[in-house]
Amino acid sequence: MAAAVMLGNMTPVFRRARTLLFVILACGCLTQVNAQVALSSTPVSVEEAKNIAAVPADVTLPELTGDAAGLTPRGQLFRNDSMWVLADAPGGAQVWLRHNQDGWRRAANPPAPLTAVQPGGQAHVLALGVDGSGLATFYTYHTITDTWAKIGTFAIPGTLQAVQPTPTGFIITARSAQGIETNTHLYVGLNKRLLKPVDWAIIIFYLGFTAAIGYYYYRQDKVNKNTGDFFLGGRNIPWWAAGVSLYATGTSAISYIATPAKSFATNWLYLANNVVGMIGTIFVAIWIVPLIRRLSLMSVYHYLEMRFHPHIRVLASALAIVLQLGGRMSIVLFLPSLAMSAVTGINVTNAVLIMGVVTIIYTAMGGMKAVIWTDFIQVVVMLGGAFVAFGYIVTHVDGGLGEMFRIAVADEKLRTFDWDFNLTQATVWGFLMLNILGVLVYPQDQVMMQRVLSTKSDKEAGWSVWTLAAIVIPGNLTFFGIGTALYVYYKQHPSHLNPMLSVDSTFPQFIAAELPAGLTGLIIAGIFAASMSTLSACINSVATLVSVDFYERYAKHPTQKKSVVLAEIVTVVGGCIGIGTALLLAKADIQSALDTSFALGGLLGGGFAGCYALGMFTKRANWQGAMIGVGFSLVLTLTAWSYNAVHPFFYIFIANLTTIVVGFLASLFFPAPSQSLLGLTIYTPRQTPVVLTAN
Repeated sequence: MAAAVMLGNMTPVFRRARTLLFVILACGCLTQVNAQVALSSTPVSVEEAKNIAAVPADVTLPELTGDAAGLTPRGQLFRNDSMWVLADAPGGAQVWLRHNQDGWRRAANPPAPLTAVQPGGQAHVLALGVDGSGLATFYTYHTITDTWAKIGTFAIPGTLQAVQPTPTGFIITARSAQGIETNTHLYVGLNKRLLKPVDWAIIIFYLGFTAAIGYYYYRQDKVNKNTGDFFLGGRNIPWWAAGVSLYATGTSAISYIATPAKSFATNWLYLANNVVGMIGTIFVAIWIVPLIRRLSLMSVYHYLEMRFHPHIRVLASALAIVLQLGGRMSIVLFLPSLAMSAVTGINVTNAVLIMGVVTIIYTAMGGMKAVIWTDFIQVVVMLGGAFVAFGYIVTHVDGGLGEMFRIAVADEKLRTFDWDFNLTQATVWGFLMLNILGVLVYPQDQVMMQRVLSTKSDKEAGWSVWTLAAIVIPGNLTFFGIGTALYVYYKQHPSHLNPMLSVDSTFPQFIAAELPAGLTGLIIAGIFAASMSTLSACINSVATLVSVDFYERYAKHPTQKKSVVLAEIVTVVGGCIGIGTALLLAKADIQSALDTSFALGGLLGGGFAGCYALGMFTKRANWQGAMIGVGFSLVLTLTAWSYNAVHPFFYIFIANLTTIVVGFLASLFFPAPSQSLLGLTIYTPRQTPVVLTAN
């Protein structure tokens, strides 16, 4: 009886021992050959294996012709708009095939016979090979560089029974000599590198310096605060500083991260947009900027009231405020925070709060002067970091700059101009069309025009735009060059790429994983600078529009002091709204958020931009025609959106073109404008600036 009780009490011990044996058998022996990628193995139960196993994609295999003729497919998947197929050749060798709009072609052959393949990150394929000795080898294939990499090996604890793909790896089912069947999940994960103290010191110094600039201008102007100083820097900003600020405003951290990613994944076709834009800059600097500058405006939407009707001004200004608060601010904060979090371990919330709070502080304290001079510092940090990163990558490419250039040319990574008339692609004609329309509606962006209006004269305003043009090409050349250098570097070192990251995380991954301490902090400070320069511009423009277009226009007894106080309050509140929206994006589908923001810009705000072209380039257009044009543009873009007829990128083009064409034709059915058009069209320019007592 006692023995029975003892045996009963020991049953849990036997169970725990069996569980421990199960774990030991399942774990096998894992060897990782790449420090950049976290390869792990975890024992799982049969039920857990069913839950995490990947659902096979329903993929229809095209007819095997051309390079694929005579091959026997054994596995296929879809990645990067292409079908990828693992096939057996008649002689027994395995072949890796790609099928897209150009048909079948052979890619780099697998380094060893493969047992299973599975989609990994955005541009990766995960693969597992098992040899006769029971050793499983984990490989990755990168669809952009066409390279294979060995990640690690795993000694299977017994005889292989089955392999099941999962979203991050494979489940290996094995049976031991004792007949115990085990399931092991072999998978890859993100390997984050925490920032070193020197990195944080550089970032903190940069953030403190920008806040100090805001405090300096707060002390300088706190006695005699006026709207001219707070909104336009006293109209005394040097043309070169305004031009640098224009570049800072137009180059957000999205560009800092996405531009290298674009050239890494494709080529330099999008650089053609900057080259074509240079031509438009000539027209803007000579004709448009002096016309608007001589009106002495604080809000560019005041032009719509002077040329057309107060209601058009108010509606356009209100939509601009909503789009800035609900879209642009949150995205320029959230996207870089997300990318950096994926590779450095910086918490997304903390990154958003750090950038947002510091930007609010210096923007609220110093107004436009603080914004422009911090922009200047931020461009130095941003481009300085980019130059250092490019140089570091090139020096670590096997063969240096010459080899980088050779590979880039051979793989057509430097292709810049596409003269095809296919507007579904990034062609010169598409960029030309968009830039022509962009020139015609150039004044519609309060964020950019506020810098132009802050200069000392209309001549210097034009020079500020020339300064922007002079920086854009070399600046973007650097970012495109970084992407190409990364392509060559990772083509030579494919095992350094993390197979679970998106393409947009390529540059942040290099920053975190490859750069030495100190340089990492400098580049991250550059990314912060790119975000904060755009954010401060958005916040300041919203504060300006609320004060000028609404308070000063509708208040019974507006004063400059109250207008500035209101602007300071709006700066804080608007910045907090941007931070809050960015944090909400963390819980949303980021691709959906981006598409929605892009679409809303064209659907709701695009048509009003066309009113500037109507006003500046025609003397016959009137407010009735302008409103009809805006209404038609809204209907047409909503129709295009509902039928998914074009990419959201073209909504703004459709909206503006419709407003211009329909607005002008509709104006012919109403009386010509009765007010003086002096200074409001390119045909009736002012020779000297007008002085306005209120806006």
